[in-house]
Amino acid sequence: MIAPLEKKPDEVPAEADSDLEEAEEDGAPEAQGAGGESDSEGKKKKKKKKPKKKKLQQTEPPTIGLSKLFPDGNYPEGELQDYKDDNAYRTTSEEKRYQERMEMEDPETTYNNIRRGAEVHRQVRQYVRKIIKPGMRMIDIADAIENGTRTLVEEDGLESGVGFPTGLSLNHCAAHYSPNPGDTLVLGEKDVLKVDIGVHVKGRILDSAFTLTFDPTYEKLLEAVKAATDTGVREAGIDVRLGELAGYIQETMESYEVEVNGKMLPVKPIENLSGHSIKPYQIHGSKSVLLVKNDDQTKMEEGEYFAIETFGSTGRGKVIEQGECSHYARMVDAPHVPLRLTSAKSLLKSINKNFGTLPFCRRYLERAGESKYLLALNHLVSQGIVQDYPPLCDVRGSMTAQFEHTILLRPTRKEVVSRGVDY
Repeated sequence: MIAPLEKKPDEVPAEADSDLEEAEEDGAPEAQGAGGESDSEGKKKKKKKKPKKKKLQQTEPPTIGLSKLFPDGNYPEGELQDYKDDNAYRTTSEEKRYQERMEMEDPETTYNNIRRGAEVHRQVRQYVRKIIKPGMRMIDIADAIENGTRTLVEEDGLESGVGFPTGLSLNHCAAHYSPNPGDTLVLGEKDVLKVDIGVHVKGRILDSAFTLTFDPTYEKLLEAVKAATDTGVREAGIDVRLGELAGYIQETMESYEVEVNGKMLPVKPIENLSGHSIKPYQIHGSKSVLLVKNDDQTKMEEGEYFAIETFGSTGRGKVIEQGECSHYARMVDAPHVPLRLTSAKSLLKSINKNFGTLPFCRRYLERAGESKYLLALNHLVSQGIVQDYPPLCDVRGSMTAQFEHTILLRPTRKEVVSRGVDY
């Protein structure tokens, strides 16, 4: 809260008669009246209290940068969940508490970066959930989300900004669709829309998603996927094996059915999609959290960040690449190969400057001033320098849903940093 301004001694209007009498009883000295003459009542006057300044509130649409709302630089902590079994001791361990304090004070490991991204995410999605309606163009929805994100996170090159292209996949398309320049697709009343938003602060990427539907037919599908994600979040933790965690997610999701046109359809986890670990400036780390039980014995470890995301489908439960590509990212371990196209060299320089290894889309390239870049972009893809991520779709006619949270495996507790009142 901003402290009230200091009171000035000349701003002292007269008080009620009772106050004057009290001052007289206390032996207050006579005051000088106007023109230097002794005031006939000659009593000490009390200062009038100034009203306290109201705490700054976010606007709609969001236009106030987060640093102005949190001037002390401390951002809200996410939902805390205790570890279980052999790691239950961590909650009260003095050693682990000390370790956390040291990490908070270290600019490289501080939790404030991911918490700042999470608060941006919460405020942006709170707004867009109100405005997204059938009849809106997908490109307008994307612009509203990304403009809000850039404003609130106070975009600053690779220091802070959008974490990846906003995912707005519809219906049987489960992931990796974002409108390209000139896209005229409009949101329909029967559509199921996945909204996947990314925010980053100093490379710490907050990755969280939700699903909207305007047709009550598919509410059970959304309920199933949200429950599966919550199960994944609850069961995740230090030393948890990824294959076993997938089994918990699968069990929850497959316990639901959806009635469509009088027919009961099982909700299937999409077997070739997964959650993932997140590293600085790298949205997909080396670990994957599949949605179907498997033999992966890899363990989650202290200090890791994970995107726990689940996808459910009324179709076959398997996706393929389909449609025009919008998502791209420079490879973390990109090979050093000679580029013959001058345009490709120039485009790579622009990608390195504006995005580094953060994912981007064609709209972002044009925003950075690029034009006539498709040939160069495809050349970078063919050389293995840039990876393309086409839309991932189940069988046409099916519906898919997605929910996702970013979690941080702190030394003492698990923090669900993206948790909000909505999901």
